[in-house]
Amino acid sequence: MVFWTLQSSIFAINTSRIQLHKKMGFRVVGMREKIAQLNGEWHDTVIMERRK
Repeated sequence: MVFWTLQSSIFAINTSRIQLHKKMGFRVVGMREKIAQLNGEWHDTVIMERRK
C-alpha cells in the first residue's frame, strides 16, 4: 500500500495562510508551541497535512 502525504508547518499567527491550505485540502493535525523564531520572538506553529 502506498501513501502520499504532504506536510506543512505554518506560524499560527498567519491565519490567511492556514485558510489557504484548508481550501487546498489540508487539515490541521497539531500545534507546536514556541518552536520557531521570527525577528527574535518565539511563535507557535500549526502542523497541517494533505493525504491522497
